[in-house]
Amino acid sequence: MPNTSIQQLEDVVIKFAGDSGDGMQLTGSQFSNNTALIGNDLSTFPDFPAEIRAPQGTLAGVSGFQLHFSSNRIFTPGDACDVLVAMNAAALKANLKGLKKGGIIIANTDGFDSKNLRLANYPDGVNPLEDGSLTDYQLHTMDVTKMTREALKESTLGMKEKDRAKNMFVLGFLYWLYDRDMENTENFLRDKFGKKPEILESNLKVLHAGFNFADTVEAFSTRYRVEKARMEPGTYRSITGNTALSYGLVAAAQKANLPMFLGTYPITPASDILHELSKLKNFNIRTFQAEDEIAGITSAIGASYGGHFAVTTTSGPGVALKGEAMGLAVMLEIPLLIVDIQRGGPSTGLPTKTEQSDLLQAYYGRNGECPMPVISASTPADCFDAVFEASRIALQHMTPVIFLSDGYIANGAEPWRFPKAADLPEIAVKFKTELAEGEETYLPYHRDEKLVRPWALPGTPGLEHRIGGLEKQNITGNISYDPENHQVMVKIRQEKVDRIADYIPNQKIEIGPEKGKVLVLGWGSTYGSIKSAVLELLAEGHEVAHAHLRHLRPFPKNLAEILHSYDKVLIPEINNGQLIKIIRDQFLIDAQGYHKIMGVPITKSELVTKIRELLA
Repeated sequence: MPNTSIQQLEDVVIKFAGDSGDGMQLTGSQFSNNTALIGNDLSTFPDFPAEIRAPQGTLAGVSGFQLHFSSNRIFTPGDACDVLVAMNAAALKANLKGLKKGGIIIANTDGFDSKNLRLANYPDGVNPLEDGSLTDYQLHTMDVTKMTREALKESTLGMKEKDRAKNMFVLGFLYWLYDRDMENTENFLRDKFGKKPEILESNLKVLHAGFNFADTVEAFSTRYRVEKARMEPGTYRSITGNTALSYGLVAAAQKANLPMFLGTYPITPASDILHELSKLKNFNIRTFQAEDEIAGITSAIGASYGGHFAVTTTSGPGVALKGEAMGLAVMLEIPLLIVDIQRGGPSTGLPTKTEQSDLLQAYYGRNGECPMPVISASTPADCFDAVFEASRIALQHMTPVIFLSDGYIANGAEPWRFPKAADLPEIAVKFKTELAEGEETYLPYHRDEKLVRPWALPGTPGLEHRIGGLEKQNITGNISYDPENHQVMVKIRQEKVDRIADYIPNQKIEIGPEKGKVLVLGWGSTYGSIKSAVLELLAEGHEVAHAHLRHLRPFPKNLAEILHSYDKVLIPEINNGQLIKIIRDQFLIDAQGYHKIMGVPITKSELVTKIRELLA
């Protein structure tokens, strides 16, 4: 057994990459959970293939999981990796460009046979592990498949079942390399396979085999340790965006004291919300998997009309299908939350890749004048607070609300300091139960100071009223084709949304001076890369600031003042320029854009370069 030393590191970026069947997502999530338990700050970026089962060994079938962990606060999963775990040739080829020079490659030699090399489109006779092309990196090879089978030679499992455990070998190896305890993964395996003792035993055996193998390899004379991060005191857990969003919906329903109904249709990358909420029926939640997107939203409209907190979840293609029903909800003026986890488009597009592709669709993507508030989340943990706020607006302003997240936020994870229920504000909801003094008949479109109409449940004596998609007469709610009335109602519906600005917080500067040379204005999942880039430039003494929007419609009332306090405004987006069109239109400023449409997040280094151009 070689003597080993412990080297302290401030932060590490690891990319796990392999075939879809190699279990890289599970390996990455287990290492992430372990990382969260020891108190590191972390950020993850799972990267899935688009096909449900792409041909094994091909570039299209590569599944990746990037994890950045640190003893300092971090905001992105990292621009480049320190360590690349490549389970086959395609995984190496697809991810090598993202590895730092001098970085570590841990390669499974079984995945570099002639068949795998051919599937990964390497020329005949070329093997990157043997041809000297990786001399810029620290290459470590091991036959993971062979050693997994050796560890399980006494098991009665079939070869296919034995090979499924090879991701545990890699995980055990990395737990040794980064000086980790494996107890949380052992407990996870016992929970998952407790009723399948042979599979449980095989996974535990292989996990320990990987750990013990690392302990005997001469090439690894150094282990690495990353100390706890200095974070605000509290109780933390690692959480993905879709899980945080689900918990935010539950919290909103509880604080509004309403039963919750989710009417939805499964679609990548939103389906996890349905899976999560279906486990939480004890919170008076009903989940309904409809036959299609239109049935999903119309069932939610019916639930809202019946007095539930109603939600429907989808992605961009589903928003297109839900468009007519969203217009119905606007006409009815009932509370409804439409959750859109954005992905690359148009059409089916890039189902598993991230994009901020639906902001203009959220603003304008319905027939007629059909205004709706739009709220977005910035990080996985922020999904909880942001969707709680979107729920509050829907319920207190009697309006459908669109909530925007995206694949990067939905599947990524970070530490979440979760709140106590007592610290969350109540969401006051009041149903109309009887005619007011002096009222002779119920007037369903008689409004309060927010221009909000009453919420009267069907079947309440004396409060019968007409519903439907035809234009309503002001105040009475009767059908009206009168042109003057239509103009009045269109203006009222818009003004109702605009007045929400009186009931939301002013926009804050995230970091940087309140006046200066460049303001970087962001929304959604660009948060981490913008903040990291601006922090770097502030440390160099530049007059740069970062503001990030949660309320996208209406904007906070002080946004114009902020925008005019800087010489230049840069708006980075993972689209072809959507927020920038709206900002230029509403505030008449010459904002500059940085647009990336590759299905992957914008990196810190890209933004640093762009901001330097503006400063120059």
